[in-house]
Amino acid sequence: MSPDHLVAFPVVVPLLAGAALVAWRGASPRAQAALSAASVAALLAVALALAVRAAGGEVRAYLHGNWLPPFGIAFAVDRLSAAMLLLTAVLATASLAHALVGWHARGAHFHALFQFQLMGLNGAFLTADLFNLFVFFEVLLIASYGLLLHAPAARRTRAAFGYVALNLAGSSLFLVAVGLLYGLAGSLSMADLALRVAQLGPEDAAAARAAGGMLLVVFCLKAAALPLGFWLPGTYAAAVPPVAALFAIMTKVGVYAVIRVFSLLYGPQAGDAALVAEPWLLPFGLATLAAGALGALAAPAFATMAACLVTASAGTLLAGFALGGEAGLAAALLYLAHSTLAAAALFLLTEAAGARRVAWAAGIFTLVAVAASGLPPFAGFAAKVQLLAAAGTGRPAFWAVVLFSGFITMVTLARMGSRLFWKDEAAACAPGAMGVRLLPVAALAAALVALAVAAGPAQRYAAAAAAQLREPGPYIERLLGAQPVPRAGGGR
Repeated sequence: MSPDHLVAFPVVVPLLAGAALVAWRGASPRAQAALSAASVAALLAVALALAVRAAGGEVRAYLHGNWLPPFGIAFAVDRLSAAMLLLTAVLATASLAHALVGWHARGAHFHALFQFQLMGLNGAFLTADLFNLFVFFEVLLIASYGLLLHAPAARRTRAAFGYVALNLAGSSLFLVAVGLLYGLAGSLSMADLALRVAQLGPEDAAAARAAGGMLLVVFCLKAAALPLGFWLPGTYAAAVPPVAALFAIMTKVGVYAVIRVFSLLYGPQAGDAALVAEPWLLPFGLATLAAGALGALAAPAFATMAACLVTASAGTLLAGFALGGEAGLAAALLYLAHSTLAAAALFLLTEAAGARRVAWAAGIFTLVAVAASGLPPFAGFAAKVQLLAAAGTGRPAFWAVVLFSGFITMVTLARMGSRLFWKDEAAACAPGAMGVRLLPVAALAAALVALAVAAGPAQRYAAAAAAQLREPGPYIERLLGAQPVPRAGGGR
């Protein structure tokens, strides 16, 4: 088997598993759970293999139908996409393990929707085609809508309606931007577009900049960045814990899209259309970070607080990318992995409210809270120090927002922990043994510790990924010069 086939596996595996689960509607919950678990285990193995291969710097591509750009559709794996695939697989493993304790049986289609959600996430990280980025965004929307309604309740229905309405508006704007770029350049391959946008004349470049502005609005909506991030706290807080934990990486899809598209299509090499997002990303990012931290401080419930911290982390990532250099981007990528793991752990901990009889519940919360606050010795602390160093002394607003937001987050988590574990406030929990339900949280906490222990290699990987993004030439050359995958019998 050609190694290039492996690039398509993160999409094909959950697609087949989801289709099988839909067709196998009469299967028992235990049988569905077994198939879903096998799919997630396979995804984890494939993601590990792709991450190991991507670490060397080679960009791997898979051409669908053996068509080359501008007509063909391609998947591509570089350091960033491989890291996102691995992070998704880790979250999926923890979320599914938590759901299997009891939540998965609350709805007939949980496992099928879970697999299609993974398909959408992995497809968004792999696609090298702008229209198919839209397609995978829609797969995400449909699957997440169904998962949000899992274990039906009135508050989930209200949250889902607003979530879908806003995202449909974003999808419409996405299509307009894609159509405009196709009309200007005659291609939707991101590698091909990167070359064609750079060659546009001043008049056409103005239209390309307008399309870039629309894409920025759509991606900031997906990333829950201000002024479009108001939908996230209520939506994520309404979801059941294992679903909310998987949703922790959904905002990162928006951040990933910003980094990928605006590095390739609107980077310094894009001629008259270059750096279209530069005036907006830094204020958007800092405003989102501050709003998320203040929202967490004012949150009335644990789940709402965790959702606000997801918003704050998205703001930090956008601000890091907006700094414009490799150092800031590398720090942001390291923080992306750390903050996503911490947010997922917090969502899974929402059921631990009042679980004082589980001796190690408070200990796990303390570890996760320290990590989420960006305190040493965790990787989040190193990432924030690198962000501040990349910002330099010429951006006092950046320093003020990052440091003040970190302080607010620390105070918020300390207050919430005291309420949950040292006061007489109990919370309703889904059926199942609390100790067993906390095991996936312990696994995510262990992943945070492992990331801290391996901070050196993780920093070097993030720096290499940032350098690869800042020099998109090899990515473009690999996709445009990719050879079709040989078929059996030697044909094409």
